[in-house]
Amino acid sequence: MKTTIKKITNWLKEYNQNSSTEGFVVGVSGGIDSAVVSTLCSLTDIPTLAVTMPINQDPTLHNRSLLQTNWLKNNFKNIKVHNVDLSDVYNSFANSVTSSQLGYANSKARIRMTTLYALAAEKNSIVVGTGNKVEDFGVGFFTKYGDGGVDISPIADLYKSEVYKIAKELGIDNEIIEAPPTDGLWEDGRGDQDQLGATYDELEWAMKYSPETSSNLTKRQQQILEIYNLHREKNMHKMIDIPVFQAGVE
Repeated sequence: MKTTIKKITNWLKEYNQNSSTEGFVVGVSGGIDSAVVSTLCSLTDIPTLAVTMPINQDPTLHNRSLLQTNWLKNNFKNIKVHNVDLSDVYNSFANSVTSSQLGYANSKARIRMTTLYALAAEKNSIVVGTGNKVEDFGVGFFTKYGDGGVDISPIADLYKSEVYKIAKELGIDNEIIEAPPTDGLWEDGRGDQDQLGATYDELEWAMKYSPETSSNLTKRQQQILEIYNLHREKNMHKMIDIPVFQAGVE
């Protein structure tokens, strides 16, 4: 994993040099993906703003985000931290607009995206994504124009299992590594597995599955493939380029 870490940090440095921007902005949620990405950005020595954005948040999850940002501050000179509670902003929005539970949940991610870009504009920086390969290119488990609204994605070609290995190599706190994955968008505390119906290890298996090399599937494996394909089909519109009408094409 040391080689992968080095390649990603070099990639981040190169992108920064070629983009005429001055730094990185990363949302830190308290989960393993954002902990890894914020640390990778910190390793570049490029100015990095780590932002926590609780919205009616479970205190346990928010405390993990503070655990990560405090660790970054204590270990990297190029890190600054911005903590902004967006609960009042979201509550005002939710009281003004009628939507579904999913619509309200996704609105939280979009409010956070707007906040990150406002801070990035102030500092002539770019917003760094925290999605992994299973989420971004497997099942589409992200909010369009929410956590999917970013400038660059340093771990989007890494499976979740690889993210865990990198987290251990980087020295991410065990409390963050061992916490059940969650997007933190639901006030009833449901996690990623509750929403997806499968673990990331299972979805990673499904993403790599090939009928030519695998046979005699168990009942659970058959279920996992069905779950994976269902999410992928439903969310494919988020994973492909926006359709554009081609004028003049007969």
